Amino acid sequence: MSAELFVDVSPDELSIALLEDRRLVELRRERSNVQFTVGDIYLGRVKKIMPGLNAAFVDVGYEKDAFLHYLDLGPQFRTLKKFLNMTKTAKKGGVALHKMKCDPDIDKNGTISEVLSVGQEVLVQIAKEPISTKGPRLTSELSIAGRNLVLMPFSDKVSVSQKIKSAEERNRLKKLLQSIKPKNFGVIVRTVAEGKRVAELDKELKTLCRRWDESTAKLFNLKPRALVIGEIGRTSAILRDIMSPSFNSIYISDKEMCKEVKEYVGLISPDREKIVKEFKGDVPLFDQFGIEKQIKSLFGKTVSFKSGAYLIIEHTEALHVIDVNSGNRAKTAANQENNALEVNLAAADEIARQLRLRDMGGIIVVDFIDMQKAEHRQKVHERMKEAMNSDRTKHNILPLSKFGLMQITRQRVRPELAIETNETCPTCFGTGKIAPAILLEEKLEDSIRKAVEGQKKRKLTLKVHPYLGAYLKKGFPSIFLKWKMKYSFGLKLIPSASLSFLEFKILEE
Repeated sequence: MSAELFVDVSPDELSIALLEDRRLVELRRERSNVQFTVGDIYLGRVKKIMPGLNAAFVDVGYEKDAFLHYLDLGPQFRTLKKFLNMTKTAKKGGVALHKMKCDPDIDKNGTISEVLSVGQEVLVQIAKEPISTKGPRLTSELSIAGRNLVLMPFSDKVSVSQKIKSAEERNRLKKLLQSIKPKNFGVIVRTVAEGKRVAELDKELKTLCRRWDESTAKLFNLKPRALVIGEIGRTSAILRDIMSPSFNSIYISDKEMCKEVKEYVGLISPDREKIVKEFKGDVPLFDQFGIEKQIKSLFGKTVSFKSGAYLIIEHTEALHVIDVNSGNRAKTAANQENNALEVNLAAADEIARQLRLRDMGGIIVVDFIDMQKAEHRQKVHERMKEAMNSDRTKHNILPLSKFGLMQITRQRVRPELAIETNETCPTCFGTGKIAPAILLEEKLEDSIRKAVEGQKKRKLTLKVHPYLGAYLKKGFPSIFLKWKMKYSFGLKLIPSASLSFLEFKILEE
């Protein structure tokens, strides 16, 4: 399997697409000014104690107070509290955590009012981004993720990923990390650390510890709502989690980000730095590689996947419902059972892809086509588990019920990605009536003339739908060439499939 990553950077949005064997499997879109990413560590202030919920609401700077439950404080919360108090009163240089004496663990069955009070400052980490009407979900079990290791301050445990199957390798990694980790720091060994040498792991561990020390040393100067340790950029975070030998190219449309990612890849995989390439084409990155077309076909209520079969995907506040339909396939009694099995197996693959693509979380109920044989229902369950193996998000899949329903739970840590594929006509604005198409050429020319003569712009980019672009460049001299000769040779035309048929944009370079 080959994997490719595409990063499209615009002034107000960052789009990241992951393709496996040329098929879109993950898509992330976020505003450039986004805050409160999973993994960010903040200095918060307790605003309200809720004894009935055994939780507190904490102000970290979001418009709604964030939620911190007692069970998310972590057993070593008293030590964290002492460390914060010492750091806030210490001189410049901070407090060395490995030299501290740990306080006893908090009671598992305790209450929030025993350890927190209104107005108290507390170190917290974003566990879930703000979703819908809810603020961020917090934890005080802090962690800093690296490529091979996850550093856990205030813990002394060493855990090894369950996906490393070899008992011998698991023991080797556990003993190795126990021998090199500092006191009062725990470590989680990630799957990619399998087979790694001590020098590489020791170097990463020291880097993570240094990051913790340098960031917490600034605490004495910080006021509540301040970001203490920021998660690395979303692109680098995805690379940290999924970078594998199957990656053969990473295309980035921004020079600065390309340089940043190239440096990061050089750190985690020095021999693979050359796979990071800056994209310099005139056509938008997602259009050039056919990603925009895949986005339009994969998002929406109805998704086709095989020989006329399709999925209906509905979203509610409480859960997601997916209905599998065989479409216009043969349904004679002789082959109905086999037909249902074939469609359901293909649907399992597409559903696993859709869950990753849309980042759907919470409870998902799938209504498969009814099958009479128990072994066929078991096959569909096994196929779904196999298809979900590549999903990094925690999930649980139950066998099909007697009604043909499958229940899936998938951890939700950020809002689901929803892309509207039905477009409102930019010309009629949904009224069903448009201005005469024959006047579009004059309207375009008038907009260019105003930009060149009225606003004195000499370098402009005209973005239009590919069909309209083909019309403007048809013949010699073409309409577009006449405009260049008349107004500005700095005028460029870029076809973009993301625009509607008669939509156009004029941008300054």
